[in-house]
Amino acid sequence: MSPGIAITVRNFISPSEVSGMKYTPFNVETRLSWHRIQYDETNAVAGKSGSELRNYGRGLGFRNDLFGLSTHLSYTYYPNRRLPLYKQSMAFFAYTGVGIYYGRPKADLFRGSVDIDNRYFFWSDGTIRDQAQSSGQGNIIEKDGEYETDLIEWRTEGQGSYDETSMSKKMYSPWHIGIPMAMGFRYGLNKSITLSVEFGYYYFFTDYLDDASKAYATHKQIDQYFAGDPVKQEIAKYISDPTGLGTDGFVGPRTSRRGNSKLNDTYSFINFEFAYKINWNPKKVVAMFK
Repeated sequence: MSPGIAITVRNFISPSEVSGMKYTPFNVETRLSWHRIQYDETNAVAGKSGSELRNYGRGLGFRNDLFGLSTHLSYTYYPNRRLPLYKQSMAFFAYTGVGIYYGRPKADLFRGSVDIDNRYFFWSDGTIRDQAQSSGQGNIIEKDGEYETDLIEWRTEGQGSYDETSMSKKMYSPWHIGIPMAMGFRYGLNKSITLSVEFGYYYFFTDYLDDASKAYATHKQIDQYFAGDPVKQEIAKYISDPTGLGTDGFVGPRTSRRGNSKLNDTYSFINFEFAYKINWNPKKVVAMFK
């Protein structure tokens, strides 16, 4: 569970003044939102840790703060469209729309700055240490909770490298198109205040919200992109494969998938909303400036 917040302006379509209706079932709204999505495959789950976890060997983790602007077409079922909502029972609503979202996946992979000497070592017993397991020694440490590593910059799946014929993988953008969908219930507390609960789902036309989609970057791709810089090459190999267990750096059976590129990314949320009614009359506003 991660936090989020949204500001929504709705009911751009008003019912006809002569209809006697206070509401129209179909309407349009716009929303400015922030959602934080995150996960860490090295964390213990349900009493299991280390090599007991299915994806511990992959050891990927990320945090992405998604900022979005979306427009929705909504439908609300009012029991009685002639009465104020606070005099009715709860009203059911649903919407779908389209939005544009910005977010860069980041990871906590270093104690402090992005320096190979500050890296974490993930041991098979689930501990994080300051030395490799092969050394047989090392102090147990904790992640510092700072998401200092911008995963887009480090080309974790070989983006931007070339093979003999063409660019092997394109860079992905931090800008994404998403389809928000939701349903819920709205309750009028009084003439001005409405409370709502909303169950939502976002579908995106990208598989890189978590920076995991296809295969690990090969050592050749990393060396090619960071040519002439052995320090960055070493850092990039670690960032792509934090545990060192996901790939040996070459194309072949030992090169595991980092993700499932056949499925785009999605996430769901629960939204509790406090709404205040603002009486807006465009005719009066126009008249003020005449």
